[in-house]
Amino acid sequence: MLNCKQTSQLVSQSLDRRLTWQERFAVKVHLWICKYCRRFSRQLLAVRSGLQRMTQSVEENTDLQMPSESKARIAKVLESELK
Repeated sequence: MLNCKQTSQLVSQSLDRRLTWQERFAVKVHLWICKYCRRFSRQLLAVRSGLQRMTQSVEENTDLQMPSESKARIAKVLESELK
């Protein structure tokens, strides 16, 4: 059976990749018995959902523009890294 550290790592990894069926089963068993990991899992999903909503609202907002100073600094850094 997984411990809390292993479970939290797998829950986090599940946001980036599909877990194997064995991993999913082990996580579900652990979440069934551990209220702290269940809470962590719910919090992680809430953060992800909030970031997705925030990203979507920023992408849809046409009033947001990057200052020209920021663009110049980015261009300078990219230019120096390409050399």
